[in-house]
Amino acid sequence: MSIETAPAPWRLTQRVRVSGGVAATGVFGAGPPVVLVHGTPAWSYLWRDVVPQLARTHTVHVWDLLGFGDSRIAPDATPSIDRQARTLAELTEHWGLEAPDLVGHDIGGGIVLRAHLVHRVPARRIALLDAAVLGPWNTPFTEHMQRNEDAYRTMPHHVFADIIAPRLRTATHRPMDDATAAAYLAPWAGADGQQRWVDQVAAVGFEDTRDVVARLGRVTALVLVLWGAEDGWLDLAAADRLAAAIPCARRETIAAAGHFIAEDDPDGTADALLRFFG
Repeated sequence: MSIETAPAPWRLTQRVRVSGGVAATGVFGAGPPVVLVHGTPAWSYLWRDVVPQLARTHTVHVWDLLGFGDSRIAPDATPSIDRQARTLAELTEHWGLEAPDLVGHDIGGGIVLRAHLVHRVPARRIALLDAAVLGPWNTPFTEHMQRNEDAYRTMPHHVFADIIAPRLRTATHRPMDDATAAAYLAPWAGADGQQRWVDQVAAVGFEDTRDVVARLGRVTALVLVLWGAEDGWLDLAAADRLAAAIPCARRETIAAAGHFIAEDDPDGTADALLRFFG
């Protein structure tokens, strides 16, 4: 499948300059604040069907991680989990949020927890969705790309696209239609997108969550560990371990959902979050 002319049906229109670059952001609805943090290799498009449901009763803050979607990272910065956590801290200050509900998916879970535990971002409640926190959490595909970074950077971009397109489709349990897959892949199109993909793969590792894991016992906010029952990237055993490691955490699953839980079942994801927010 070509990703050169993929459509872009979802866009964040606001831009916030942060220390690591320029973040694409959006704010929706009114009510208690919620911040949604996507993971890799997604972008804020993941939340497109969850945002309207949460925005009926909450002010929903959404952003693309630096180097993802429409956010751009500074030339001297790397899109590590720590950099994204620092950016989250800067954005919560920019938005004037005192203690929002934080939601993190995939590495977004590690980002949310690092922002809270290391960079001291207050949180009322924290929801961790198929979250990459307890190591080892890199998939074999990611590890292979890290070991062979130069090969992935220098291969023809149409060959690179043919590799990552089928990989992306394994993130869901339900089959992903072509238009949806194209939207997820659009930010990674062409030679520039290829370099951004490899940049974020090379920058992400367990080192940035190791400090977080050591501090999980200090979490005082209520925590929801929400997992797709059919997650083929991080299985349910990871959810059990994570919930057991955090005081005041409870675990829930969503049936017939894979790693991209909000893509497989946006209604179920939104319902679980709204119940948790109370």
